Amino acid sequence: MNQDQNPYQFPDSMNPPGSGSGTAIGTLMGKTYALLAATLVVSTIASIYGMHSPFAYEHPFILMIGSFALLFAVQYTGAHRSPFAVPLVFLFAGGMGMMMGPAIEMYLRMPGGASIIAEALGTTAAMFVGLSAYAVTTRRDFSNIGGFLITGLVLAIVVSLLNIFLLHIPALQLAIAGVLVLVFSGLILFDTQRMIRGGIQEPVLLVVGLYLDIINLFMALLEIFGGNRN
Repeated sequence: MNQDQNPYQFPDSMNPPGSGSGTAIGTLMGKTYALLAATLVVSTIASIYGMHSPFAYEHPFILMIGSFALLFAVQYTGAHRSPFAVPLVFLFAGGMGMMMGPAIEMYLRMPGGASIIAEALGTTAAMFVGLSAYAVTTRRDFSNIGGFLITGLVLAIVVSLLNIFLLHIPALQLAIAGVLVLVFSGLILFDTQRMIRGGIQEPVLLVVGLYLDIINLFMALLEIFGGNRN
């Protein structure tokens, strides 16, 4: 690879004189998406368990702190290519799933709750597939939007907390959920291009980013669909 080449540009193999780099990218994508699918299965099972677990209802902050600790552990072990990285990412996905269980149960108890969840799942899947395909095929560079998206995410979280504890405006919470849909859609584009343009080469680290994008997109859509029904 040319030392002057921007790591976020498509490698020459995308219009190849040779196919070595393209093969490597395909292998990385295969490993990443296989591990991502497995983590989503683990989260689904854990969320079903969390829906019926007294611990998930009584100790949400323990689950939250534990999930954050596991996230940092996954980032560290993944960056160092440790054999513990994959087991830790499954533990992280399980903790996140348990934490989501009570929220999903709340939506299930709403009128038409099952259809709300089905709509959110279907929309999340369709958006992820569409955005991923666009990120892979376009020559547009999304590497410069990461900072903007993180700033938007932080602001949305701050306003959401203010609304929950002080303002109590349902319409504002729906608006925040809409902003989060845009933010996590952008992060799917950003994280997908980090995979195919050489930004990150370790599947575990790529999976964590994409997993969080999908889960948070789903929860934001769930809030929008649930809020509209309610």
